[in-house]
Amino acid sequence: MRTTPRRHRSTAALVVATALATTVAGCSAAGGGSDSKTLVVSSFPFGSEELTKAVIEPFEKKTGYKVELDTGNNATRLTRLEAAGGRADVDVMLISDYYAALGQSKGLFQKFGAKDVPNMSKLSSFAVDEAYDGPAYTYQLNGTLYRTDKLDAKTAADWAVYGDKKYAKKTALPDISVTSGQLTVSGVGETYGSGPYDIDAAYAKLGSWGPHTLQFYSSSTEVTNLLTQGEIVAAPAISAFATSLIQSGEPVSWVAPSKGKYMATNRMMIPKDAKNLKAAYAFIDYYLSAEAQTQAAKVIGDMPVNPDATIPSVLGKVAGKAATDPVGAGFRTLDPGTVVKNRDTWVERFAREVSSK
Repeated sequence: MRTTPRRHRSTAALVVATALATTVAGCSAAGGGSDSKTLVVSSFPFGSEELTKAVIEPFEKKTGYKVELDTGNNATRLTRLEAAGGRADVDVMLISDYYAALGQSKGLFQKFGAKDVPNMSKLSSFAVDEAYDGPAYTYQLNGTLYRTDKLDAKTAADWAVYGDKKYAKKTALPDISVTSGQLTVSGVGETYGSGPYDIDAAYAKLGSWGPHTLQFYSSSTEVTNLLTQGEIVAAPAISAFATSLIQSGEPVSWVAPSKGKYMATNRMMIPKDAKNLKAAYAFIDYYLSAEAQTQAAKVIGDMPVNPDATIPSVLGKVAGKAATDPVGAGFRTLDPGTVVKNRDTWVERFAREVSSK
C-alpha cells in the first residue's frame, strides 16, 4: 500500500487492520509516531494531487519531512480513528467542521494553539474558533448556483426562488448529507423562522418546496450536471462548485443569499495520542502561512484563512469580498455543539418532512 517517493494509501482498506492492531498492546506500526521525519496526513480522496503540488511538496522541500497521505471520506476516517481510540497511525487530519466537532465530542483530538503553531496568530478570527481543537485552513460559502441565461443575480439570491411556481421542476435542493444541506436548512430557518436552528420553520418551508423541486442532490457532480445540461436553473450549493464552471465558460454563476448566509470550514486536527507532534505542528504552521495559503487558493481553489494570502481572480469573481473576508460579507459559522447534539434527529426529520415530499 505504501510506495515511494509519494506514499499514499486509502483509509477504507485499513479499517479492519486498525481495529485488530489496537487489540495488541505494545505493537508499533510504521507511521508518524515511529519516524520523526515521516508525517502521516489524513485527507480527502479528491484533490490529493493538487494538495501535493500546492502544499505537501513545498513543505517537504522546506523542512526535510516526508509526508504520507492517508485518504478517505470524513466518516470513514473518523470511524477508523475512533476504532483506534485516538491512537491511529495519523499525525494530522484534514476534516470538515462537523466531523471535527463530532470527533471532539468523543475525545479523539487534542487542543493546540499559537504557542505551538505561530501562524495561528495571523488568521481570521473564525478560523481559530475556540469551539474547535484545531484551526480552519479553508472555508466554503453557501449560496445559489444558477444559470445566468435564465435568472439574474437578485432573483437567485432570494430563497423564494425555490418556491416560485414559475420555476417548478427547474430547481434542485441539497440533501442534508452534503455540506450545503445543513447550511441551507439554517439559512432557510433564519429567513423564515427565528434563527438558524429553527428546524420546524425550515422544514415546513423546505417541505412546501419539495413538490416543485426536480430532485434532492447528493454530490457536486450531480448538481453541476443538472445545471450544465439545462435541467435546472438554480440550486443551493457551496461556492467552490462554481469555480470550474465559470472558468470553462458555462453560463453559470454563484450568488450569496440575501439573508441567511452561512459557511462551513475544513479544519486541521491532531489525534489525541499522536506522537509526532513536532512534525504535526510544522505541517500545520506551514499550511497556514501566506505562502501555502496563496498556493492552495491558486492550485486547489481553497479560500484562504490567512488574510495575507493572495487569491486568484476567479475566486474573487465567484464570491466577491467573501473570498477574503467572509465575516465582513455577512457569513457566519454554525455552533458545532448544537449541530452535533441534534444532527441525528435533524437527518431523520429531513428524510420524513422534506425530501420525501
